[in-house]
Formats: sequence, C-alpha cells, structure tokens
Amino acid sequence: MDLLTDRALRRGKAHRFAAIFALSQTGDMNAALTVILAAVAAGALFLLWRLRRISSGRHRAIRELLDAADALETRLRTAREEIEAIAGDQQDPVLGAMQEILRQRLWLQEHANDASVEHLQAVRDSLEAARVKLEGQLQRVDQARLVGI
Repeated sequence: MDLLTDRALRRGKAHRFAAIFALSQTGDMNAALTVILAAVAAGALFLLWRLRRISSGRHRAIRELLDAADALETRLRTAREEIEAIAGDQQDPVLGAMQEILRQRLWLQEHANDASVEHLQAVRDSLEAARVKLEGQLQRVDQARLVGI
C-alpha cells in the first residue's frame, strides 16, 4: 500500500485522490481488524465467564449437598443417643438412615463430576427433607415421653 501511495503522490494532483483513497483503505482495514480482534476477545472472555459460572454452580451444589449430609448425620447421631437413653441400645433405630447417607456420599464420590447440577440439588433436597422428617419424628417422641412422665 505504501508503494501505491508514493506513486500517487509523485504523479501530481490528479492522483492525490488515489493516495487519499489508499490511505483510507489502510485505515479501514486497521479499524476492521481492531473491531474483529475486540469481538474475538469479548467472545473469549464471555466463554471463560460462563465456564467459571457453571463450574462454581457445580461446586456450590456439591458443597451444599455435603453440608446437608453432614447436618443429617449429626442429627441422626444425636437422635440415636436420645433414643438409646430412653429405650436402651437393643437395636439401632437410625442405622438404615446412616447407611443411606453413606450410600449418598459414595454416589457423590463416584458421580460428582458427571452429575448435573439439578441432580445434585435434588439429592441435597432429599437429604434436607429426610432431616425435616426426622425432626418431626423426634418431636413426637419428645411429646410422648412428656406425656408418659
């Protein structure tokens, strides 16, 4: 392009338009290239943001699931102690629930990376529902115990 510009300037006034046109084409190409590079960079940043957001959602769902499992397990241990204090330790009434928590933890260990965030949240919700149900049952046991006293 510089050669065209130099030739056009040497030929005089008639070719000054060609020199200006050659300069404007070079400027247009630089501007177009800048716009394209900016669009590619913006697209790459958007993709990185989406990937990070998806990844953080998965990590949050796993963390919440583990927190729910921990809360249920802690409450089951407390319930076991309360029941054993009342009824003795002839049988373990929370053994099945503890085994279910263990199954959920093993499943999570094997499938955390390929399970959908929605599935992880559903598992967490089921653990939370089990904890709420246990709380209700323990309240009924407490009420029955108070009536029997």
